Amino acid sequence: MKQVIVMRTDLKMGKGKIAAQACHASLGAYKNSSKMDIRKWERENQKKVVLKVKSEEELLELYWKIKPTRIACALITDAGHTQIDPNTKTCLGIGPADDDVLDELTGHLKLL
Repeated sequence: MKQVIVMRTDLKMGKGKIAAQACHASLGAYKNSSKMDIRKWERENQKKVVLKVKSEEELLELYWKIKPTRIACALITDAGHTQIDPNTKTCLGIGPADDDVLDELTGHLKLL
């Protein structure tokens, strides 16, 4: 089991902003997960991987691929109080889910 966070790199966010957005994505996907998946993931040390996409288009393409499945996800939209414009989609939290399932969906992406 693992959780995947997919971050946009075209926004040129600072390291702190990236960390905050990744936390929003992780918690959002966690809240949308089944209790069974959460318990299993917690027993397995809560593995997380952070990957990157180059654009909002890539992020949304992945989101719409995952949304109809039973995999929990959370698309994060920033409020725009600091570095980026309001309503900017910054990242996507996916899972926790089985490694193999997430690798099929995100295995083509590179680490952030």
